Order: sequence, then C-alpha cells, then structure tokens
Amino acid sequence: MKRTDWPRIAAFLCLLAHASGGYAKSPEIEFEEYDLENGLHVILHRNTDAPVVSTYVLYHVGSKDERPDRTGFAHFFEHLMFEGSENIERGQIDKLISGAGGNLNASTSFDRTDYYINLPSNELELALWIESERLMHAVVDETGVETQREVVKEERRSRYDNQPYGSLMEKMAGAVFAGTPYAWTPIGSAQYIDEATIDEFRAFYKKWYVPNNAILAIAGDIDIANTKRLVEQYFGAIPKGPEPDRVAIEWDLGAEGTSQTVVEPMTPLPATVHIWRAPVLTHDDGEAMDLLITILATGKSSRMYRRLVDIERAAVNSAAFTWLQEKAGLVAAYAIGNRGITIEQLDALIEEEVRKLIDEGVSDRELQKALNQKEAEIASSLGTMSRRAQSLAYYHQWYGDASRVNTELESYLKVTKEDLKRVAKTYLTKASRNTLHYPVPER
Repeated sequence: MKRTDWPRIAAFLCLLAHASGGYAKSPEIEFEEYDLENGLHVILHRNTDAPVVSTYVLYHVGSKDERPDRTGFAHFFEHLMFEGSENIERGQIDKLISGAGGNLNASTSFDRTDYYINLPSNELELALWIESERLMHAVVDETGVETQREVVKEERRSRYDNQPYGSLMEKMAGAVFAGTPYAWTPIGSAQYIDEATIDEFRAFYKKWYVPNNAILAIAGDIDIANTKRLVEQYFGAIPKGPEPDRVAIEWDLGAEGTSQTVVEPMTPLPATVHIWRAPVLTHDDGEAMDLLITILATGKSSRMYRRLVDIERAAVNSAAFTWLQEKAGLVAAYAIGNRGITIEQLDALIEEEVRKLIDEGVSDRELQKALNQKEAEIASSLGTMSRRAQSLAYYHQWYGDASRVNTELESYLKVTKEDLKRVAKTYLTKASRNTLHYPVPER
C-alpha cells in the first residue's frame, strides 16, 4: 500500500466511527507539573514532532478583578508588558522574538491575562528570559503609560465605538452581569485609563504580577531536565508576593430579565439579542449548555439559522454563543434582520425556537451532530504546541486539573437528550431573558 493512501483511510475510518456513534481516542498529551518555591506553577509537555517550542504565561487577573472606577487596567497591562524591562530596552521585545524566527502575542478576558511566545526550540532560553523580565522587572513609567494610553484608546475607537453593533458586548455584560464585576468588559473605559495615575498602575502590577498568581506552561521539542534547570534559573529567584485579595461574587441564576433599546447612528439593519444568565464554567451543566446552544444557533445548519435565514428569510444572519466564566456565565442568541423585517418579528421567531427546545427537546441526530462538532473542536484546539500549552494552563487554572486536556470530550459524551431538555427548561426561561434591540435609526 502506498504511503499516501493512509490519510484517506484514516479519514474514512473517522467517518465510520462517527456514523456508528463511536469516537476515536486521541493520543494522550503527557506532561509534568510542579511548583517553584515562590508559587509559580509550571507545566511541561514534550513533543519532538517539530523543532519548535511554545511558552505560555497565564496570570489570574482579568477585568472582573478591577475597581469599578478603574476599568480597563488588566487589558492595559496586556499592552504595557510589551514596553520593556530593566534589562530589555523599550520596544525591543517584539524585535528580539521576530529576529529569532518566532512570534508572540497576548490577550485579556474577564478572568485572566496571558502571554505566549512561539520560537524554534533552540531559542527557549530567550522566551524564558523575556517572561521572567516581564514578571520581575517590567518598567512601569510615564513614557510607557502615556504611549499605551493612546494605543488602548485607539483600539477602543476602532473596534467598539466606530463599528456597527460595537456596543454589543458591553451592553450584554451590563445587562446580564449587573451588580457584579463582570458588568464591564475587558476593553474598559478610556475615561478611567486617562484618570489613573502612575502610582495606581504600579500598584496594579505589584499586586497581580507575582509568581504565585501565574502559570508557566511550556510545550514542544524540549529536554525536560534542562527545561526545569532553565525555569529555576530565570524564575526561581523571583520573590513570592502576597496572595491577591479577590472580590466575592454571588451569582443569582434566577434574576429577572430586562429589556433595552440601543439607538446608534451606525446600525445598518435591525438586530435583536436574547441573553440569559448561565452557570459558571465548572458547573455540572456547563457541557449540556454548550451543546444546547450549538444545536440552537451555532452554524448554518443550526435550528435558528435554518428557520430565520433559510426558511423565513427574516434575517441575514443569526448565531449564538456562550460566555461561561470563573464566577458567572451567560448564553446569547442573536439575529440581524433583513430590511423590512421588524425586531418584533425576529423576537417572535427566536422565542418560538427556544420554546421548541424546552417543550420538545432535541433529536438523537442533533445530539450526535453536536458531539461530532465538539470532538472536532477539541481535536483542533490541540493541534499546535501553542494551543497545547494554553490548554494545559487553562485546565489547571479553572478546573484544578491539567489532565482534563485528555478527558474533556468524555464530559460531553455523558450528556443526554434529557439533560439538554432540562437545561433548556431551567435556564432559557422567558422571565429571565434579557433583550437588546438595535433599531435602524431614522435618517
């Protein structure tokens, strides 16, 4: 048999497995994990398929950890940490990595701020040096702060303020997460960033950027013993910081819903969003909720898309998504209407599809398809060393168990049709639904 036949045979076997309801077992991701004396949690995964290495540092600080009058700090530091350190000249971090043949980036969410670097495996030490410098010696000065103030404000203007439906994330969070620190989004307020003093920025860095509030995951073509030596060399001397105090959040899943009309000059077509409070990320209903929303409105073959877009021709697009966070959660479904369609018509169609989920449940075929989609999603999420490092840190941080990287699919396979119907009936109620309406402004 020719070597080139194997990919097609593997694909065929995969299709057979799906058709019969079976699932192929992916190779386990092996790893080691340990703590340094200063509290930094380290996870190492060795894979020699390619001469590359990825480092990933997750700091357990996001927008929910900010003061209400200083929103945007976590996201601001995502930018500020690229400025430089006591031993790295301003603006050189990007150049050092690109010059070594690598790439890097960072992101901020409600619950975390993270930084990743991808490099040829022989450049691992460079990545560790940069991340240790950012953790111990980042320069938080007037020049860097003023530079990044403008960068962050421009990002907000371009991505949120000057885009159709650009306020959607903030309006959703403000409605569903009202009364909690999730009520503002990571982009934060330009006003508060402008008002903040240099001492406030330094205090934020000192509080949250400590080794005992971080996870370092390394994946790729590494020698485990040598990597441990390098980690100790670059991070071991960094002193442990005080344990950051965290805000307590009482998450009431039974809160009554609200309705809001958002009039914005750039709205091109009528739109409606239905949002419900949902369980936290690690709740037992998390997987069922994820699958339920997939069936309802994820993709062009979902119930809502077929009904609103293909059959009724009432919408140009419809979709849904979940935001299950550390201490709160929401699910949302939206539709952007065709010209001549009213928001009330869109609302009625979405409500009807949700009611069908509650009253009739889902079919075996729909559940199987959603599980197939989830299997493909999980498999693709582990296709690179960078994604593996991120996943290992993610599961350790939120589930306290990095080995969940190998068992995530199993938790979805346990979900039954009865679970989906129960979850729909429990959470997707009309009384608890929040709605956002985006009418087309009068010209």
